[in-house]
Amino acid sequence: MKLTVARWIALAACSLLGVAVLVADDSEIKNIVTGTAAFTSFETESPGTVRKITVADLPAPFATKGVSNGPKVVSRPDGVWPKTVEGFKVELYASNLNTPREIRTAPNGDMFVSESYKGEVIVFRGITADGKPEQQSTFATGLKNNFGIAWYPLGNNPQWIYFANTNSVVRYPYHNGDLKATGPAETVIAGLPAGGGHWTRDLAFSPDGKYLFVSVGSASNIDNPDTHPSEHNRADILEYTPEGKFIKIYAAGIRNPVGIAVNPTTGQLWCSVNERDMLGDNLVPDYITSVKEDGFYGWPFYYMGNHHDPRLPEKPELGAKTTVPDVLLQPHNASLEMTFYEGKQFPEQYHGDIFAAEHGSWNKAQRAGYEVIRVPLNNGHAPGEYEDFVTGFVLPDGNVWGRPVGVAVAPDGSLMVTDDGSKSIWRVSYSGK
Repeated sequence: MKLTVARWIALAACSLLGVAVLVADDSEIKNIVTGTAAFTSFETESPGTVRKITVADLPAPFATKGVSNGPKVVSRPDGVWPKTVEGFKVELYASNLNTPREIRTAPNGDMFVSESYKGEVIVFRGITADGKPEQQSTFATGLKNNFGIAWYPLGNNPQWIYFANTNSVVRYPYHNGDLKATGPAETVIAGLPAGGGHWTRDLAFSPDGKYLFVSVGSASNIDNPDTHPSEHNRADILEYTPEGKFIKIYAAGIRNPVGIAVNPTTGQLWCSVNERDMLGDNLVPDYITSVKEDGFYGWPFYYMGNHHDPRLPEKPELGAKTTVPDVLLQPHNASLEMTFYEGKQFPEQYHGDIFAAEHGSWNKAQRAGYEVIRVPLNNGHAPGEYEDFVTGFVLPDGNVWGRPVGVAVAPDGSLMVTDDGSKSIWRVSYSGK
């Protein structure tokens, strides 16, 4: 890729202002907000804005005071609608749900949604001419704070559907097109660590189908696992056989890996992570990253490489092996489910990119998150930027009407977004250049 003299001048000028330039192809330039300007709030989140945060941008611990600033969730006012990038549109696919959380697309195209607080899984089939479901059915009930969904074996003819409760993994017999469970639940993994904070458990199978990954968030903010038994096998991604035999801790020190998914380009596991709180407005960034087998990501002693959390004793041997994540997001964004875009509706430059739901902050003076982001990838690898893709869930007075949780690609290539603030599912489709 070649840059013209004009482009180099633009790059230099923007760098002086704390803004870099991403050349997506020879005809497209996008501004990237960098440095401390990359830290933002809902007031400056804007569809199409690209941001890049690096470890060099991190403030010292307690540079600002940790605050409790949870959102007040209100009804969506008339005329208020999510905003997205030019050329895309947002439609309301389903409403009046209970607590729609993770959403996953079955091999046959049906969309399964975890109604976590009801302990149910709902199936949505098809999209009518006016953008609504053709069918809706309750697949299973009696679950416990269920979140993760996965099908096994991989491919177009699965025999089982797996659901992750907060304390177990169960599976039901499944054949393409089932709208209701045809048999009883079988417990695959009993006794997952539960209780305390971070109750979601996500699921993903390795590309060869030999391994089942289960994400388990910490029970706390910074409890020392050496002195708190409740943290045993938490803040980890655990590895099992599909039949539920524990193999090992696949990766550790990941405070709350809410969303996990396998990159279809590289076959590598990725995760979307909620980092720790109360170190200040701009510490510690949430992140999305490829997951190294046997890797360590710092929690609770370190973060973003060898950055020590002053609330805990130093352990230099851990600091030295703490992995820096691939993509640093806004601190306290509450990054939840993620997915890789493999649809054919969006323009080609979106293919293979990550979309992720940012549920929104509580530990930041000015709210951040409450959006859907896009993480551009190059041949399955992340340069480190992310883009505001769907925003507008916070009102000018700071009250919140929507909180994105889950993302999935529908059979027609549109992006489905669950929202447990307005209890809805939104559909984002491409409508123009």
